[in-house]
Amino acid sequence: MTRNNFERALEKLNDDLIAMGNMAEEAIEKAITALKDQNTELAMEVIDGDKTVDALEKSIESNCLKLLLQQQPVARDLRAISTALKMITDIERICDQAADIAELSMRFKGQKYIKEPKHIIQMAETASEMVKKGIDAYVFHDVELAKSVIQMDNIVDDLFDIIKHELIDLAVNSKENADQVIDFLMIAKYLERIGDHAENIADWVIFSVTGTHKNERII
Repeated sequence: MTRNNFERALEKLNDDLIAMGNMAEEAIEKAITALKDQNTELAMEVIDGDKTVDALEKSIESNCLKLLLQQQPVARDLRAISTALKMITDIERICDQAADIAELSMRFKGQKYIKEPKHIIQMAETASEMVKKGIDAYVFHDVELAKSVIQMDNIVDDLFDIIKHELIDLAVNSKENADQVIDFLMIAKYLERIGDHAENIADWVIFSVTGTHKNERII
């Protein structure tokens, strides 16, 4: 593979990664809208769309391995490809968790919510923004943007703590709504995990640019 072909393949890799990241953002947004509006059709779109994400993950993984095998990339290219391989795993898991949220949202159909899920919506908006910024940081090799994503995870964690305490209070005072409390807590936990995966993406972006990761290994 010539260097020009290699560069084009790297551009295609970036395009596919952006597409996968966009799918993850959209999945989070649709899942939370489905919850807010009790829209089972939208929830099913998220669940069905997870198959498309899985297929794209396999395609990107295959292309990454071809790039590694067909050319001996320089250190920065090697880190970029290695980072892409790590990132797609996190993005795929983000989409899995969005699908889990969508599935849980279907259980609320026709029910009156014990509490307006405003903090869950805030968590989802923050997590979605983290994913977008993490992908942008990778494409533009922007370490500072990646660091801002890592900082944003604190917001997600703080919101999770708020939701957890709210739900515990509701469970104590309204035992007949225990099922809703558990489902809302699970949704908040999935969003917390999405934030963690977005943070992982940002950590790998920093590695791709600097060659250092949290464990201080250098490639």
